[in-house]
Amino acid sequence: MTTLAIYIAAALGPAAILMYYVYKKDRIEKEPLDLLGKLIFGGCLAAVLSGVLEQGGITILDKFVEPSHPFYVILLAFLIVAVVEEGTKYFFLKRRTWRSEHFNYCFDGIVYAVFVSLGFAGLENIGYVLGYGLSVAPMRAFLSIPAHMGFSVFMGYFYGRGKRLELMGYSGKARVERIIGYLLAVFLHGFYDTCAMMGTELASTIFFIFVVIVDIAVIYTIHRGSKEDEPL
Repeated sequence: MTTLAIYIAAALGPAAILMYYVYKKDRIEKEPLDLLGKLIFGGCLAAVLSGVLEQGGITILDKFVEPSHPFYVILLAFLIVAVVEEGTKYFFLKRRTWRSEHFNYCFDGIVYAVFVSLGFAGLENIGYVLGYGLSVAPMRAFLSIPAHMGFSVFMGYFYGRGKRLELMGYSGKARVERIIGYLLAVFLHGFYDTCAMMGTELASTIFFIFVVIVDIAVIYTIHRGSKEDEPL
């Protein structure tokens, strides 16, 4: 039991730390803990659903493209992994929060998206750590978990903008903002996975540069969103 507890702590610790960081940045009006708990649970459901959908997507992809084909990794990363995972996260994000009375500040969109995404990443990380051992925990703590959060920060930013437009009566423009947030998250996720899966020296170099740039942009977006937060 002690060993299992260590593995679980190693898997969930990074996600919990990042959740706390974003929660503290929500400086004006904290979101209810029960709502945040539901978002975490929604993220876990998204992870399970994504696993099923991705297996189906891979089966279809294998019928049309040989795994040895140069474009296989790109199609897998973008059209299956990124589209499915960001799509399931978005589904539970919107289902839980779009009509919520608590969604009344711009920064709330980022908070909600991050909690769904880190619920997803936490459950996914348990599978990796239990399956491959503690040796994968440091790499995932510094790369995979922050990456999931990063994609969601941009999705949440546009999600919050969309909510403001919705309340102003611009439903069409609100939908466009939400689509932009989703597609941006898909692009970032797909690019990240493509570079990570290719395994070439060039891909690894691009991957490192990409991670640094995205991390800086994420920190800036969170800091500015928190500092300039205002009622919707």
